[in-house]
Amino acid sequence: MPSSNATLTGLDAFCGDVFWDYGNVPSAAVPDFSVCFQHTVLVWVPSAFFWIFAPILALQLRREDSPSIPWSLQVLAKMALSLILVLDAAAVLITTIVESLNGENPSGVQYVYPTILLITMSAICVSMYICRVRGKITSGVLFLSHLIFGLAGIPEFYWWIQQAADPNTFSSLDLPRFAAFIVWFPVIWFQVVLLCFADKRASYEKYHVGQEKPSPELHSSFLSRVTLSWFNPIPAIGIKKPLVIEDLYNLNKTSESRYLVPLWEKEWEKAMQEHETRKEAFYQENTIKNGGTDPTKTKAKLEDIQIKLGKSNKPPKPPSIIWRLFKLFWSDIVRATIVKAAADSLQVVNPLLLSILITFAEDRTAPLWQGIGIAVAMFVTSEMRSFFLMKYFYLMFRAGINIQSVLIAAVYKKTLRLSNAARRQKTAGEIVNLMAIDADRFQLITPQIQQYWSSPFQIILAMIFLWRTLGPSVITGILVMVIFIPLNFGISIFVKKLQVKQMRCKDERIKMTNEVLNGIKVIKLYAWEKSMERLIEEIRNREIALIRKAALLKTVVDTCNLASPFLVAVLTFATYILSDPSHILTPSKAFVSLTLFNQLRVPMTQIADLVSQTVQVMVSNKRLKDFLAAEELCPTTIDKRPTVDDFADTVETRDAAFSWDKSDPMPTLKDINILAPKGNLIAIVGKVGAGKSSLLSAVLGEMDKLRGYVGSRGKVAYVPQLCWIQNITLRDNIVFGKPFDQKFYDRVVDACALRPDLAILPAGDLTEIGEKGINLSGGQKARVSLARAVYQNYDVYLLDDPLSAVDSHVGKHIFDNVIGPDGMLRNKTRILVTHGLTYLKYADPIVCLVDGKITEAGSYADLMKSGAAFAQLIEELSSEKEEKEEPFGEEEVEEMEEIIDDLTDITYVEVSMDTDMQRRPVFQTQTSTVSNMANRDRSSSDAFVRKRISSIASGGAGAPLTTSTEAKKGTKLIQVERAETGRVKFNVYLKYFHSMSNLLSFGFFAGMITNSALSMGRSIWLSHWSNDAAHIKASGSNGTEELMPVGTRLGVYAAIGFTEVGAMAVGLTSLMLGGVVASRNLHAPLVHNLLRSPMSFFDTTPIGRVLNRCGKEIETIDLRLAQNFRFFAICILQVISTLIIIVMSTPMFIVVVIPLAIIYIYALRYYIATSRQLKRLESITRSPIYSHFGESIQGAPSIRAYGLVDEFCQMSEQKVDTHLRCKYLNLIANRWLSVRLELVGNCVVLFAALFAVLSREWNPVSAGVIGLSVSYSLNITNFLNMAVRQVSDLETNIVSVERVKEYTETPTEAAWESAPGKKPPSGWPKHGRVQIENYSTRYRPGLSLVLRGLTADIAAGEKVGIVGRTGAGKSSMALSLFRLIEAAEGRISIDGEDVSAMGLHDLRSNLTIIPQDPVLFSGTLRINLDPFGLNNDVDIWIALEHAHLKEFVTSLPKKLDHEITEGGDNLSVGQRQLICLARALLRKSKVLILDEATAAVDVSTDALIQKTIRKEFAECTVLTVAHRLNTILDYDRVMVLDHGSISEFDSPQSLLANSNSVFYSMVKDANLIG
Repeated sequence: MPSSNATLTGLDAFCGDVFWDYGNVPSAAVPDFSVCFQHTVLVWVPSAFFWIFAPILALQLRREDSPSIPWSLQVLAKMALSLILVLDAAAVLITTIVESLNGENPSGVQYVYPTILLITMSAICVSMYICRVRGKITSGVLFLSHLIFGLAGIPEFYWWIQQAADPNTFSSLDLPRFAAFIVWFPVIWFQVVLLCFADKRASYEKYHVGQEKPSPELHSSFLSRVTLSWFNPIPAIGIKKPLVIEDLYNLNKTSESRYLVPLWEKEWEKAMQEHETRKEAFYQENTIKNGGTDPTKTKAKLEDIQIKLGKSNKPPKPPSIIWRLFKLFWSDIVRATIVKAAADSLQVVNPLLLSILITFAEDRTAPLWQGIGIAVAMFVTSEMRSFFLMKYFYLMFRAGINIQSVLIAAVYKKTLRLSNAARRQKTAGEIVNLMAIDADRFQLITPQIQQYWSSPFQIILAMIFLWRTLGPSVITGILVMVIFIPLNFGISIFVKKLQVKQMRCKDERIKMTNEVLNGIKVIKLYAWEKSMERLIEEIRNREIALIRKAALLKTVVDTCNLASPFLVAVLTFATYILSDPSHILTPSKAFVSLTLFNQLRVPMTQIADLVSQTVQVMVSNKRLKDFLAAEELCPTTIDKRPTVDDFADTVETRDAAFSWDKSDPMPTLKDINILAPKGNLIAIVGKVGAGKSSLLSAVLGEMDKLRGYVGSRGKVAYVPQLCWIQNITLRDNIVFGKPFDQKFYDRVVDACALRPDLAILPAGDLTEIGEKGINLSGGQKARVSLARAVYQNYDVYLLDDPLSAVDSHVGKHIFDNVIGPDGMLRNKTRILVTHGLTYLKYADPIVCLVDGKITEAGSYADLMKSGAAFAQLIEELSSEKEEKEEPFGEEEVEEMEEIIDDLTDITYVEVSMDTDMQRRPVFQTQTSTVSNMANRDRSSSDAFVRKRISSIASGGAGAPLTTSTEAKKGTKLIQVERAETGRVKFNVYLKYFHSMSNLLSFGFFAGMITNSALSMGRSIWLSHWSNDAAHIKASGSNGTEELMPVGTRLGVYAAIGFTEVGAMAVGLTSLMLGGVVASRNLHAPLVHNLLRSPMSFFDTTPIGRVLNRCGKEIETIDLRLAQNFRFFAICILQVISTLIIIVMSTPMFIVVVIPLAIIYIYALRYYIATSRQLKRLESITRSPIYSHFGESIQGAPSIRAYGLVDEFCQMSEQKVDTHLRCKYLNLIANRWLSVRLELVGNCVVLFAALFAVLSREWNPVSAGVIGLSVSYSLNITNFLNMAVRQVSDLETNIVSVERVKEYTETPTEAAWESAPGKKPPSGWPKHGRVQIENYSTRYRPGLSLVLRGLTADIAAGEKVGIVGRTGAGKSSMALSLFRLIEAAEGRISIDGEDVSAMGLHDLRSNLTIIPQDPVLFSGTLRINLDPFGLNNDVDIWIALEHAHLKEFVTSLPKKLDHEITEGGDNLSVGQRQLICLARALLRKSKVLILDEATAAVDVSTDALIQKTIRKEFAECTVLTVAHRLNTILDYDRVMVLDHGSISEFDSPQSLLANSNSVFYSMVKDANLIG
């Protein structure tokens, strides 16, 4: 160390030594930094890092609110090491002070650097202690500060070792500082090691209350979070076995719905209140301006309103969703922006380093360490950029997941609050799409949205450095970019318009497919499959045409974007070398420029895709805004009081008028005045369409109240006419969230006549019920719906005709035990809509509705005396007798025994669904008659009934409500969806390419391979060109000695490039057109096979699952799969090209290729096994969300009526969290892989650069070859990363082909057309004689027979009634005639023709049926009556008149063109049934089957229908499956079925004459005889 500073200045004087030795450091074999450099830069930089980021650490500590971290060995060690570092810095400072006191003259740096270290280390020590107190388990600022200190200490450590090892300098060694550093350096690295691990919290469980498998993410260290090592256990499990939900970590608390949704609701509700205020102000302003207020107050009011409205005079728009989302998640978005800016800035560092590396290669005198340093710097830069990008995508993925979570919750809750008018504007499918597609689009665009500033930023940076490299010549390249940007925007917007049209076609196709699937039974019965297939294919052809146009335009854009780096390069190079003879294209200029040109490719392509995505999100944003701002049900419409205390009347309406839509000119209900005292039974009667169901909806608050008063006191239970059954167990359907009370539950089950059904279900009341109650009969669904209401034990019961779907004797039992004066609800208020006139005598008042108005109300006797509307209803049913009140005695016991016997052979099977009612809110049970009855001992007669039923059902043992585990393992109805495991089979890929056509497949492969080969050739050509130029420049020649003219070089380069672009255009066009062809060739067989599938397929396959194949899977094939193959091909070919180029340039690189390839393949296998299963779990967990949502849409009135909106929202949130748990971890898996693969790619960069440097020493190579090799290697990181993602995406999406293929190969029913010689004669059947010979059948193979050995001969024109108790086989008999179920043995002949020998269409098109379920399709009334225009208007009006609909249709504004909504929701159930009757009247065949077709109409309408059938089908054979026995008493014969066999078949008179006959007992039970 010099003793004098006389000749030193600046930092040299401050240090008393030379700061930088310009002669020694650059030329030394190993760099030897001066002491001054060590004590300034290498101390100041890490200290500055800490102090710059200390505010961030302080902010984090302020926001941290976790419990203090206990003193553990790790915490104590960190604090001890930190104190050692403080003391060490203090010791160095004290040494300097002592030296000064001893008369020495230490330089200024000797005081400054230990002081800085002391202050910094003290601050770090204090920060560590505060972290412990505040519960912060890890800190990135502290970890990185120590790491930088450790790295900065390496040169000084090397210097001290040199000093100590050299005998010449050892004697003059500064021992105090040497000792201090030798302590400091290892301690700092020990501290780095300790900081790699997170501190342990006091209580892991308390931090994750309510979570089964909490995520270790928030308990992991900074290093673990950066490298995502906390995720390691998941792929470790995934490589050993297929992952299941239980293996996955829960979402972090701040990402769960229960945390996010309240935050969203707070923001959105505040915005909506402001919106409503502004909207109200706007309408007030219009009213004032139009003269609708006092002129003296106008000015003051207008001023007040102007303040509210601001400057705008337009109607206020709904609040912005995007702004509210930004306010919620701004923290993640802003942090991601900073990180992305850092990553983008680092992107241009490597081209600069490449320039330095090429310069190094050209300078043979440069020391080796410089080249190695450049290689290491390239690696570090690439790795830092990888970490920054990982953090960016992590933050944005998390924000996207959170956005999706709150939007789904918002849509769900809004759906349960929508007003009826708003609800009718959207189909259920459209609302589901808001959740399934629109919310998902927000999540998908979130990671990409910052490209709006990032892509221009990257382009500008690249252009700046290109300008620095090539000067003004780059302007030509900029012009190309400027031309391409509007081209991208223009074509993308045009493509988006095509996609919007295509989405409309898709919506239309899915809607049509959905209706076909929902009405598949009717379609098969009417032989409409071909016509429906043609309609779907016509829509599909329009959709395919739009997809083709969009694909071709997209191919043009993609080709231009992929060609843009070449076009920019060739024009820039041409301008550069031709603009000035002195411009020489050296390797440095060529390959640095080429690297920068290649960096332009990603932002250019991303802008086009981003515009496309943005247009989609703009559409979704508008749809969501309109939906979330739509009108809601007004909670103040009904004056609701929570209890019945202090009120004499529980329901009251005064002068009330209601409408389903406020805009309707005429109210649906008017002048409604009702008083419902406690404990009264009020009966509502009236004809079809009179407004009975609407009246109950009005009391519930489902309708818009136009005027009057409506009051409701106490809790309300509701039983809708169309039963709402959930995909949960039968018990949960009844309990419906209430605490389970076994004794009370048993009483409810018995009263609702469900005990026999429970006895035969495979798992008793724990049997899961399928979609819409698919494995329950109509009567069973009605009884479950009623049992649910009874179990709730509420104050008011609104019962919408619950007895119409059950047999008369079961109806009597339910009325006696539940609804009637002695039933469980006798002390409750009951408002009963009924068509069963026999129950009316027990009503306290009877309310008669006509055309939405109460015409009369009073007791049964009073109304009969009045002779008005009610009396007319009674008179119209002359055969209906007054029902006798009988005790439930031994006769009913026998009746129940018969029900058991009848039901024992029906196989009801378990449904495998993952929906359950896990959260059961505890409601306060009210003391009432019901609960009192539940607690009383049963009467002896009731106990006798229970005992008899139990013994019959279980062979003498007590009948449990649930069965053994073995019983539960029985046959499942809804089978678990089959999911392939492991890799997708190769033949699935072949299936896709075969569907594309061989020519287009060959064009794709040939084009892409040729493109890749030409790209390599062009780069090699550029390498030789630049080497020639470098040689010329080095020799000082003016270009006369060039090996090849510049024009030739440029011309060949351009020719190769344009051929390369042409090959890519061929490949991409072949792929896109092939993808469209494949889409058509995969969809058509799918639809055809679905329509040919037997009914058993639809019984065991949920409609949602089939729609998923036709919707989501086909969309994947249409829009994604071709893109996946394209990106995969580009990535793989680019990786192969890069490795070939590097190995050709530096052959020794092959030494590291093999281990890197092994690591890569291992990571690939490790990841794909996990990613594949996470994707499958993501798909599996998505279905319950939409199933629950669709279920909630259907049951919204019931959910609101029971006051369970919040509970159902919580259930939805649970399902969303489960789904997002899979999705989040899948995104983490993607980032986890990226970190590891980018390390492999960065190692390729490192070794390519390193071997290029070493090759200069061992085997000299040209600068052009080095530039070629390293410039290629710089791209490999992205392509390696993308390749694995594309493999994963390709495997995920090719599964769509596999799933579609599966449904094109399912078993089909018999041929539609008859075989030659088997076709029935023309005009068949001419007479209608039906012969059944020893006929037996079952619904599916493996099930019990439902019909056994039936033999009957039904004469032509004969009218036969088919009756029997529940499960006797009545409907099966009807379906057998149409071969919806095939014969197990025996045969059925019609007019002597064996129906099993003819084609299904030849059979079904010549028979007519009015099915039990009235199925209508959306469209006009005309289309529903005559779908294919086979009849003229005269015939249609005659059919409507005969169906008693003419008056109703005439009153409609559009008559036959009246629009019927989805499922016929804007018609009553009775009206739908009458339309089905009119449809049958138009068909005119000799055989007519009625399958309980009049169950939903009132008795007077039923009588009219029967009269019509007798008249219009007088010469036809009529088979009627009947509940109402009075309708068949005048038939020719009655067939009584029992256990699937004919027990009686004779005329009604003969059967009634025999008091021991089954028919006699049934008629007596129905009170039709005395």
